[in-house]
Amino acid sequence: MTTLQQPQHPVLGAVVTITDALDGVAAANPSFMATDQKAATLVEIARAKAQLAELELRVLATADNVAAESAARDVAAWLHHHTHQRPEVLRADLRLAVALDRTYGLVAAAMRTGTCNPAQAHVITQALDDLPTDLDPEIKTKAEEALVAYATQFDPTQLRRLGRRILDVIAPEIAEAEEARRLAAEEAHARKKTRLTMRRLGDGTTRITAIVPDTSADRLATNLEAFASPRRDDGTRTDTGEYLPYDRRLGRAFCQLLETLDPTRLPIHGGDATTVIVTIDLDQLRQEAGTAQILGGSPITAAEARRLACTAGIIPAVLGSPSEALDLGRIQRLFTAAQRRALLLRSPTCEAEGCDIPGTWWLSRFELSLSVSAGRSPARLSRWPGRSGGVV
Repeated sequence: MTTLQQPQHPVLGAVVTITDALDGVAAANPSFMATDQKAATLVEIARAKAQLAELELRVLATADNVAAESAARDVAAWLHHHTHQRPEVLRADLRLAVALDRTYGLVAAAMRTGTCNPAQAHVITQALDDLPTDLDPEIKTKAEEALVAYATQFDPTQLRRLGRRILDVIAPEIAEAEEARRLAAEEAHARKKTRLTMRRLGDGTTRITAIVPDTSADRLATNLEAFASPRRDDGTRTDTGEYLPYDRRLGRAFCQLLETLDPTRLPIHGGDATTVIVTIDLDQLRQEAGTAQILGGSPITAAEARRLACTAGIIPAVLGSPSEALDLGRIQRLFTAAQRRALLLRSPTCEAEGCDIPGTWWLSRFELSLSVSAGRSPARLSRWPGRSGGVV
């Protein structure tokens, strides 16, 4: 009896063709490629990776029978066993595969053409999932269209920020109320999750682990940056003169912060809080609903801004209200405190493309440049590596 061989599916055939083609160039040395060919190759590889990832997700979404045949919990567990990939990554891919297959067809189509990579797809689907559940389906479709279009211009980090404010673009009439409601829920969640633990490791060190609200983390980060900025030469360099890694600078900064706290000005002993710059419309500040923005930090509700005003030194950048004078003529050469705040309000990070150096760093660098140009200080200017590789 003759057994009929099942014809090869086009998807499997395409994958085999790709792997065969890659085997054919396994021994090729790209060192001898022309510069423009290397550039074109890198871009095409990125596009091909996105297309191949979409194909994998498409197969994953329909591979329940593969797991069932081997009694695996799901296809992610089956794939982990056979390919030895990280199980948490595979589970995330499976969730994305199901989301693309059932809900987000536009994202899947963008990956299929190579204009949206897997990291961007994860961010976009998460942003869409975070939209209100009672949102009009038409508005959600517009949000998906907008974010897919943004994927051709922005990386996952930027897309995440855009995703949080996508209603401002496609439905501004409801965006503010939805943002205020979301922020209120996040702040309530943050209060419930806030905690700090200290565990001695037995080697002279203690591990401190904390979960705090974003507003408190922003305040701590601002204080630590004052100590950890690379412009400082006290404790930010190794013995060889190289700058310490960012996490080590923050660790030293945290220790310095604790050492410089004035016990007479702490809560119960007197108390004084960090100065916070908040931008908010005056009408929103007076109302229960509305949102504000902490300079260099996260959005907050108007209620949180009012609460901070009771416990912190607030520098109000409130639209429609009197503010500090920013133009003081030429009475002094360097920035005044008010001018520094205005510049930081405008540019919380470095304005160079792709650089996320905190504004407090580049502003001090600029002041130092002015001082050196005037012959006031022999300080040596240097290139500072940013957190994302940028240079000020």
